[in-house]
Amino acid sequence: MRALTWTGLSPPPPAMVARMTMTSKMVALRRTTLRKDRVRVRATASSSAAVSSGGVVEAVGLDEIGEKSEKWKWKGEYSINYFVKSSPEEVTPASQTVLLVHGFGASIPHWRRNINALSKHHTVYAIDLLGFGASEKPPGFSYTMESWAELILNFLEEVVQKPTVLIGNSVGSLACVIAASEESQRDLVKGLVLLNCAGGMNNKAVFDDWRIKLLMPLLLLIDFLLKQRGIASALFNRVKDRENLKNILTNVYGNKDNVDDTLVEIIAGPANSEGALDAFVSILTGPPGPNPITLIPGITKPVLVLWGDQDGLTPLDGPVGKYFTSLPDQLPNFNLYVLEGVGHCPQDDRPDLVHERLLPWMAQLSST
Repeated sequence: MRALTWTGLSPPPPAMVARMTMTSKMVALRRTTLRKDRVRVRATASSSAAVSSGGVVEAVGLDEIGEKSEKWKWKGEYSINYFVKSSPEEVTPASQTVLLVHGFGASIPHWRRNINALSKHHTVYAIDLLGFGASEKPPGFSYTMESWAELILNFLEEVVQKPTVLIGNSVGSLACVIAASEESQRDLVKGLVLLNCAGGMNNKAVFDDWRIKLLMPLLLLIDFLLKQRGIASALFNRVKDRENLKNILTNVYGNKDNVDDTLVEIIAGPANSEGALDAFVSILTGPPGPNPITLIPGITKPVLVLWGDQDGLTPLDGPVGKYFTSLPDQLPNFNLYVLEGVGHCPQDDRPDLVHERLLPWMAQLSST
């Protein structure tokens, strides 16, 4: 996301909802002109259902994810939840190992519409970052982008133990970028797939956007209020209310049909677990972390960027969106596709359009 950690997966405070609505309308009123050689605009398919060239996208059941998930102790202290799926009988010379990294407020099930498509030819890992999903939410932990990036690298080193393609959404994308930029001495990352990459962990990330400058006094006030336990608890309870959450997700998604009760439960369920409030406050009031604009030039691995053009959180006309759309003209290892009619979470919003670009790119990685 541009200046928010909100991936649309946990409801922002009311002031942020207003900004989301405002920026969504602004994005809808404009059309971004992009070069047609390596930056491509994908037209919206006629059906709003999640349909790919092979038919309806088959989602992994939540029961399967829950039953087959495993635990790993990060630093010998923190319990991290992860899921693995592969189809060994269909492995080919082009098969890869991938790690799926969710955005703020989300968890492994947010990739349920992608795991089966990827696991037909690849080994798929998905992880709940510390503070989210079924991973531990330790009291008093100071969440930072750097800590999540360190977690990812340690997971690759200790659990996966193979060069891996990192696939992230929003703040998960940024964590993957930081991890890839920090692993110069370890060949752990084979490539990156970034879905609507965040500009930072929270609203303080990007100051050269007039929308952030306009709202900054209010955002700083929200930071102050969030540090008051009673106020934070009341606000958190309000924004994780299922009806409020569904309304927010509807604004975040382009394909409204995919905003169903299952999605709401995926987001709301972990928000009721112990430590969720502390994580919520720590992330929103903590340091924004490294900016992707300063990190990207140092990454030499192949990178695929997919961006929903209806994203009001990280709009194409924002500073981060503009930067990413300029990359294919500057860096030969970058390919970018804008997905028309898609919001901030392309992998769940329109998985068919994501797979259409992602799967061929994955198949070609072995030759790069």
